Amino acid sequence: MTEIDDRKNAIRHRVWSLLDDNDAVIGGSAQGRIPNFVGAEAASDRLATLAVWREASVVKAVPDKAQLPARARALREGKLVYMAVPKLAKPNPFYLLDPAALTVPAEQAASSRTAPEVARTVGLDDLRPVDLVVCGSVAVTPGGVRLGKGAGYSDIEIALLARTGLIGEHTTIATTVHPLQIVDETIPETSHDFSVDLIITPDRTLECSPPRRPTDLTWDDLTPEQLEAMPVLKSLQRAS
Repeated sequence: MTEIDDRKNAIRHRVWSLLDDNDAVIGGSAQGRIPNFVGAEAASDRLATLAVWREASVVKAVPDKAQLPARARALREGKLVYMAVPKLAKPNPFYLLDPAALTVPAEQAASSRTAPEVARTVGLDDLRPVDLVVCGSVAVTPGGVRLGKGAGYSDIEIALLARTGLIGEHTTIATTVHPLQIVDETIPETSHDFSVDLIITPDRTLECSPPRRPTDLTWDDLTPEQLEAMPVLKSLQRAS
């Protein structure tokens, strides 16, 4: 795993530096995060032209700033949005953003800062099946293999949803990125990594290879620290 992690980190740092060198990030450096890339709103607009978006009634989206336009648009269009609690640190690890119950404008409700104030948290048993996942990436290959920032939360979220049947063959996974985040090199994959169906940039849409989806958590890849910090994992481990 150390060699794989080193290779992944090398790709991350090359992409972060490439984005910074080309002034492709809003609000500071890309380093260490899912980049809030220039053109994020245009990428969201492009995603919204696709049939998979129009047909989706339930969207699971990451809380990163680059995907804020997609979350806000989903709420404006009446879609139910699930967004993970930071670091999955609560027993009910998802925020439920219901457009019918919002007390603030969609753009505010969809913000990771405001969502805790206006949305209740829900557990896996309370979620509806997800039609579309919108994830962030640091880097992604044209075939759909992606890298996050390295914390592993998105992989765990997808595995949790897959384990409980909330995502499956019916679910499309899309990532919105800057063109510089698409890399023509091999990204190593492990058993807990997922890939994407669609890559959306401000200028184009890439359909990827059949996606790689986990069907359950890879318990051996989870550290004791992760299990201790995420109540949902501890609960599932006790039940298994």
